[in-house]
Amino acid sequence: MFIRPCYRKKDGRRHAYWALVESYRTERGPRQRTVAYLGQLDEAGRLGVKRAAKGSKHSAQRQLQLWEGEAPAPEWGEVDTAAIRVENQRAFGGPWLAQQILGRLQLDDFFQRTIAKGQEDVSWSLMAQVLVICRLCNPSSELHIAEHYYRSTAMSELLGVPAEKVYDERLYRALDKLLPHKEALEKHLKNRLGELFALKYDLLLYDVTSTYFEGEARGNAKAQRGYSRDKRPDCKQVCIGLVVSKCGMPIGYEVFAGNRTDVTTLKEIVETMERRYGKADRIWVGDRGMMSKKNVEFLKSGDRRYIIGAAKASLRQFERELLAEDWQQIREGLEVKLCESPEGENEVYILCRSQDRREKEAAMHRRFEERIEKELQKIQSSCEKRKWKKEVIDRRVGRVLGNNSRAAGLFEVEVTERSDGRATITWQKKEAWRQWATLSEGCYLLRSNVTDWSSEELWKAYIQLTEAEAAFRIEKSDLRIRPIWHQREDRVLAHILVCFLAYVLWKTLYQMVRAAGLGDEPRRVLDELSKISMVDVVLPTRIGVDIRRRCVTQPTEHQAILLHNLGFLLPRQKKV
Repeated sequence: MFIRPCYRKKDGRRHAYWALVESYRTERGPRQRTVAYLGQLDEAGRLGVKRAAKGSKHSAQRQLQLWEGEAPAPEWGEVDTAAIRVENQRAFGGPWLAQQILGRLQLDDFFQRTIAKGQEDVSWSLMAQVLVICRLCNPSSELHIAEHYYRSTAMSELLGVPAEKVYDERLYRALDKLLPHKEALEKHLKNRLGELFALKYDLLLYDVTSTYFEGEARGNAKAQRGYSRDKRPDCKQVCIGLVVSKCGMPIGYEVFAGNRTDVTTLKEIVETMERRYGKADRIWVGDRGMMSKKNVEFLKSGDRRYIIGAAKASLRQFERELLAEDWQQIREGLEVKLCESPEGENEVYILCRSQDRREKEAAMHRRFEERIEKELQKIQSSCEKRKWKKEVIDRRVGRVLGNNSRAAGLFEVEVTERSDGRATITWQKKEAWRQWATLSEGCYLLRSNVTDWSSEELWKAYIQLTEAEAAFRIEKSDLRIRPIWHQREDRVLAHILVCFLAYVLWKTLYQMVRAAGLGDEPRRVLDELSKISMVDVVLPTRIGVDIRRRCVTQPTEHQAILLHNLGFLLPRQKKV
């Protein structure tokens, strides 16, 4: 930075005043900008700019940076303490922390290298950072970012993009520029996360969720109605298949039409990941929604190893094993047992029995049994009071059993028609069904061709699927991937990509928090550090010159401990 004289005419006379000017580099060459107007200064009046004009003492060729890494030398002057004020308070901690994580992942360098440069006034690499940082810190629409959130934060200082340069259309175009690099981003992040946290990708967990639209989304072929995990069958949706490592680090994802079933996506996602990362000796883990004869044959055909949930009906083949007592307890309330394949193939089945799950299923059976019996009694009473046709009563019984399918198999219902045309209803309970339900409550079955692992190892690998389920919860609650307001297919895909990148930042912070011994709740750390603000402190001097310091608020003791353990150092202050 340097001091530049400026001139203006007033009352026929030429007046001189001083401005503090900063020189900086951009992708389109060097530029200069006025940092502050200093008024008419004598030697003493240059108190607030003397050190900036001198430059760094470490190098004659390196100009003083705005953010000082070391404590500035004391500078003394007379200040009117009664007139000291604070202005322009903005959120600093959250965006700054997100930017630090972006740097750890080298995403800022990736954006700069990969996203093509043109004649744009603000580089698309910076706008991509704006989208990802805002999705992590304050997930909202592009319009809200442009009109409210961006200007309320210190991102203009962190990224060097003035608030007036950030508007909704520019953010939408940034989505368009980012989307073509999805595959390259996934490869970069897989490699970088592996370096940072010594990750192994020998176990890949796959699960599918859905997210719904607001609006008709007529221009999006993937927007279809299907099974809604969000309990919004009235809305169109898309399905998202996510692959994560055993510690929950995302590796890649694909977006499917909203009417695709889980079982139809497995082959496509496996082939995509193998094409992208190679066909290594990996174990694929999926829940029973992925189970089909065709999928098992596909996995076997490529010598792929798998652990997959088996259909509940398959438990019938293991009734003898359920009755036996040779269970292995691997933790309180959970037992497992390794069983040979009934087909005699090179597979094993893992029989699992959970006490908590048994109590839950037993309570469900009791509740549905009571509900069915109560409804059947109402129908019986109605038949006694008035004449109903048999077809009407059949439909009512079918509706009751269909709405309470968990215990429908317990009841054998018979509807008959008497000689006077009046319908009657009788029912009885099948004790054989009750005995099987009692025996199988809390039990589930896994299927695998990994024959050299113990039952405990196989179960522990399968239970890591909770990491994929946790990823979906975070995407939907903390990062607000739903509902989707975009209508165009490419913008929808770009929105999901930004949410994916924000989730990578989330999981990176999670790993850092755990490694620092700060627990396993990154949201609490992010919320605490987000309380750190940036303010302008204005110090009026005796000579009539205002000294302005752009400062980051002093962290509290708790915040200082978090920063120290995470290995982050807050910037100090900036002259304005």
